[in-house]
Amino acid sequence: MSTTWRAGLGSIRNRIVVGYVALIAVALIITLLVARVALVSRLDHDIDTRLADEVAQLEVIIAEGNPDTGAGFADAASLFDIHLRRVLPDDDGAFYTLVDGDPYLLSFDAPLDLSADTDLVEEWAAVETSTFQTVDSAAGPVRLLIVPVELSNDSGTFVAATFTRDARADLDDVFRVLALVGALVLLASALIALTIAARVVRPIRELTAVTTSITEADLSARIPVEGSDEIAELSNTFNAMMARLDAGFAAQRSFLDDVAHELRTPITIIQGHLDVLGDDPVERAETTAVLTDELRRMNRYVDDLLVLAQAERPDFLRLADTDLDDLLDSITAKVPGLGYREWVVESRVHSSAMLDEQRIVQAVLNLAQNAVRHSEDGSRIGIGIAELHQADASDGRDGRDGFRLWVADSGTGVDPAIVDALFERHIRSATSRSDGGIGLGLSIVDAIAVAHGGRVSVDSTAGEGATFTIEFPASVRPSSH
Repeated sequence: MSTTWRAGLGSIRNRIVVGYVALIAVALIITLLVARVALVSRLDHDIDTRLADEVAQLEVIIAEGNPDTGAGFADAASLFDIHLRRVLPDDDGAFYTLVDGDPYLLSFDAPLDLSADTDLVEEWAAVETSTFQTVDSAAGPVRLLIVPVELSNDSGTFVAATFTRDARADLDDVFRVLALVGALVLLASALIALTIAARVVRPIRELTAVTTSITEADLSARIPVEGSDEIAELSNTFNAMMARLDAGFAAQRSFLDDVAHELRTPITIIQGHLDVLGDDPVERAETTAVLTDELRRMNRYVDDLLVLAQAERPDFLRLADTDLDDLLDSITAKVPGLGYREWVVESRVHSSAMLDEQRIVQAVLNLAQNAVRHSEDGSRIGIGIAELHQADASDGRDGRDGFRLWVADSGTGVDPAIVDALFERHIRSATSRSDGGIGLGLSIVDAIAVAHGGRVSVDSTAGEGATFTIEFPASVRPSSH
């Protein structure tokens, strides 16, 4: 299909309708032509059979002899006299006879005296075996069966004829009726094709409408999915693409919000110190120390923001079969560097799980750093890991067995007012855990837990410490975010 042809037809619906109707039209034309050929062939066969039957009656009389006397025929003239008196042709037929090569008798009420045509008579007289012939006449086409008659003492020619104009006219009437029916079928097919095409292209129109309505600020539009055909698959694919775009834009907006929120305070502090910076060397040294600390904090925020941004990507985790005993040893080897506390291993499990060891260590160290920040020097912080069975799961979400890993401190606890939103970004506590706030650390822990198909929770009483627990399945099915 050429580009010009497609452009001329316009919409996909028009192309579907035209293609469908053209296919039906070709099929109808072929059917009508085949039907006409078959009907004409059948008509010719019937005419030839009828002519042969009429000649067979003549052959019976010749074989049986004169019905009146029982004797054989001595000459062709007497044979033809008896036969034409006893046998009549069909309404559209006629009999012609020749004796000694000349016209003799013809049947009564013949549509046309063909024996008046001398050229035709000469052809009949020259026939030596039974021969079919078709000739044109003033009365229309005529089908002939020419039979030479040989008697013991004489010979002649018998011609059975059928005038086919009326039969062919009836056939033409049938063909015209078939053509009219075909035209009506073609019209009905066009209407059906319009309806079907409209239903087929409706999802495409909806897709066009949805894509037209999409803006960067609103990516929530989706196409209704009906059925399970290719159009439904296209709609599902488009909706999945829009979901990914929506998630991508949401992650981008969240990242920018995080950047604006987390970096505003250190930037303000740096700007304020630079605005009042004097020439005094001592003051400059103190200011430099403050600025260096704020820059380190900014660098840490940037690292945290990058982790949260990467958590939305499918390659965030690098899963491997991990020995949980070794995992706990790796964690306990690192936590003393976070602060002077009584670090206690409360539980071990001798097993393994499919997980990203580095990400799990990162999450637990964030919890440990949080515990250090909100507890006193020398206070107890417990770390442990244990098996988690379906009945033990804090929410019983999917019934999968797994493990739970926790960090428990005896510090200030968590403000009950923010427990439900504790793992959202930018949460700050007004009354507890307020020295530096909670920030992005717990958001990172939550992102890592969710990526492993698990969750993070907290059990706390204000002023009595808090226990943060990461639950994850033994065989990770990463979250699709």
